[in-house]
Amino acid sequence: MSSGLAGTPVLILREGASRSRGREAQHANIMAAQIVAESVKSALGPRGMDKMLVDSFGDVTITSDGRTVLDEMDIQHPAAKMMVEVAKTQDDEVGDGTTTSVIIAGELLAKAEMLIDKSVHPTVIIDGYRKAAEKALETLEKIAIKISPTDKKALKKVAMTSMASKLVSGSRDYLGDIATSAVLQVAVKTGDGYKVDIDDIKVEKKAGESLTDTKLINGIVLDKEAVHSGMPKRVENAKIVLIDAALEIEKTEFDAKINIESPEQMDAFLKQEENMIKGMVDKVVAKGANVILCQKGIDDLAQHFLARKNILAVRRVKKSDMEALAKATGAKVVTNLNDLSAKDLGYAQLVEERKIGDTKMTFIEGCKNPLAVTILIRGGTERIVEEAERSLHDALCVVGDVIEEPKILAGGGAPEMELSKVLKEYAESLPGREQLAVMQFAEALEVIPTTLAENAGLDPIDIISELRAQHEKGKTWAGVDVDMGKVGDMEKAGVFEPIVVKKQIIKSCSEAATLILKIDDVIASGKMKTPPMPPGGGGMGGMGMPPGAGAF
Repeated sequence: MSSGLAGTPVLILREGASRSRGREAQHANIMAAQIVAESVKSALGPRGMDKMLVDSFGDVTITSDGRTVLDEMDIQHPAAKMMVEVAKTQDDEVGDGTTTSVIIAGELLAKAEMLIDKSVHPTVIIDGYRKAAEKALETLEKIAIKISPTDKKALKKVAMTSMASKLVSGSRDYLGDIATSAVLQVAVKTGDGYKVDIDDIKVEKKAGESLTDTKLINGIVLDKEAVHSGMPKRVENAKIVLIDAALEIEKTEFDAKINIESPEQMDAFLKQEENMIKGMVDKVVAKGANVILCQKGIDDLAQHFLARKNILAVRRVKKSDMEALAKATGAKVVTNLNDLSAKDLGYAQLVEERKIGDTKMTFIEGCKNPLAVTILIRGGTERIVEEAERSLHDALCVVGDVIEEPKILAGGGAPEMELSKVLKEYAESLPGREQLAVMQFAEALEVIPTTLAENAGLDPIDIISELRAQHEKGKTWAGVDVDMGKVGDMEKAGVFEPIVVKKQIIKSCSEAATLILKIDDVIASGKMKTPPMPPGGGGMGGMGMPPGAGAF
């Protein structure tokens, strides 16, 4: 970038930098965002398709989860990266609705571009979008169906709706039961409702058997085996100690020399070490424990003593698992064996080492009232197990959302059509050009039922006109029933979504769209020059490529 001043060029940006401004910059950003939205469009709904993503190492992921698709795609364009952030926020906040939020954000930008072409200023569009989003959130609250937070039937329907668009949809009835039971088990009653922490549900996955062999364990499954072959493999009525300390003699931090002059002294020295370890084991045994789960290491000698006392021990348990075990068994994590008391012990009906597939795992199950549980996912192949885990994560999140805020909406594009109808009426009450922006926001929401219809192989024009007519008649829950292949009452069809997910979709997509619309100047600094190749030309593969070259 230079400007001629009396014939001498003045360089402001460094060499190789580029700048695009005004309409050109807006057009480029909007187009990039739309391409991202297009890439996930075909994955929406029960008839959506899956994506196969191959990363630079050749690892394959097969999924229809919006966030996973966008995470795995190596996206370079800065505006397109913002769309990935929309999906991330949606996933972190409510756990579902990632594809929907990205599609609506893309559509909002497409509609905004039409208005910019008609010379409506971006700021006016942004104001209109903001008003439309507020009105939409208000309307969602009005039309929501209130339910009881412990209504298992309704919760299961929400879980099944979340899984209907995934690879595991064939087993969604069975998996929906598991997800609902798991979340209800870890929900904690607070003053004015319930609190759910999805991290209290541990998900272990092992390829083998089939999806319907997935199990909910009222307790914790550790991907570990007993430390010593002489230990019992099955302990009933387990009294469990959780230790966050090593059952071994600490080696000294500084250099220490011990002068030993006779074999007797050597023998006494080893005996003392043995007695110290024996003392540690005896302390645990004295409190009546028969299972030890240790976060650090267990000395070979300690293993031998524990095996002789018929105690099952597992070492190097992850910190997160220790916390979950404390919640499940009611044990306290002990950091100093001298402080161990009988009150610190936890209880489980059964602790058993089982062989699952080709690995041994330790099951701690039958806890009285576990506030942490485990779902062990099985499936035909590694890919299926991984996708099942992603689907279950979404299902667990939506059930948790409903328990925390017990309001639901019917799905199938019905809420979007209702919002579209309300916003069109609202637009007419607005003065000036803002009403154009609100109208376009209303139109943009119709992309969801349109896409659902397209993915199911239906005629979107027929479906949308039929839906508009139904909503005009006051049928709030008329949506796209893809199983019947026509417009149907989604409440009767039992397709439900949490209001929290829809509210977050409206918030995140309208904010992302306005953020991209506000940009009218893109200044990109020049790429780093690649270092020269070493003599002989035998450089690393791909050294000559600038970072990100050839990426999406």
